[in-house]
Amino acid sequence: MTAQGWQRLEGPGLAAWAAAAAPVAQAVLAAAGPEGWRHGGTWFAGVDALPTDAAGAMPGGPGLPWAELGLAPVPLHPAQLSAVRAGYPQPDPAETEAAARFRRRRDAAHLDGLLPVGPERARMIREPHAWVLGIGLAGGGAGAAPTVVWSGSHVLLRAALAEALAGHPPARWHEVDVTAAYTAARARVFAECPRVTVPLAPGQAVLLHRHLLHGMAPWSGGAGVRSVAWFRPLLPDVATWIAA
Repeated sequence: MTAQGWQRLEGPGLAAWAAAAAPVAQAVLAAAGPEGWRHGGTWFAGVDALPTDAAGAMPGGPGLPWAELGLAPVPLHPAQLSAVRAGYPQPDPAETEAAARFRRRRDAAHLDGLLPVGPERARMIREPHAWVLGIGLAGGGAGAAPTVVWSGSHVLLRAALAEALAGHPPARWHEVDVTAAYTAARARVFAECPRVTVPLAPGQAVLLHRHLLHGMAPWSGGAGVRSVAWFRPLLPDVATWIAA
């Protein structure tokens, strides 16, 4: 991983993987009803929507090119299929106005692994991912709601969360409310870390450090559908996740 906390990748293995996955993704989207699309029919979240196996392979297709990614092989969950249409984001009845405004102005910036828990929606580390990998499948122009990253934010966020967890036994870290620490660190990231858009053409990939703040920009130009497959393998516990 680079000092920025993210890197763009491409190569023949990724191109072959995307070529095998793209028609499967198209079939998934064609079969999805209107209820599968959020934000006025402009975003298909598609968690675990692609039928990849533990090696990341589509039926009859290649597994992930681990050497090309610079990663050690790990068992994988079915890939998420994130697809976006022109106009994203539109109003969504499931979202508050404050959340919709944050989505438009701050790209719905988030740290994977932090989930809102309970009626207070306290942020807790409930899904400790090892890393986050996105592979472009279709579309991918600069205006087609590209992935957004805040370079170097992984350093600030990890430090803030480690401080919030200090004093609690590691076995209970998944129960610690880190909302205040996360919110303060995120504000600092917005002020100090460069915001970078990362469009992904089919076969290109972006690898994110597990502590990197990232999001998705509003659609600003072009037509059609932009789709990305995402992998986020889990670590055994929060203690492993918080390590640098």
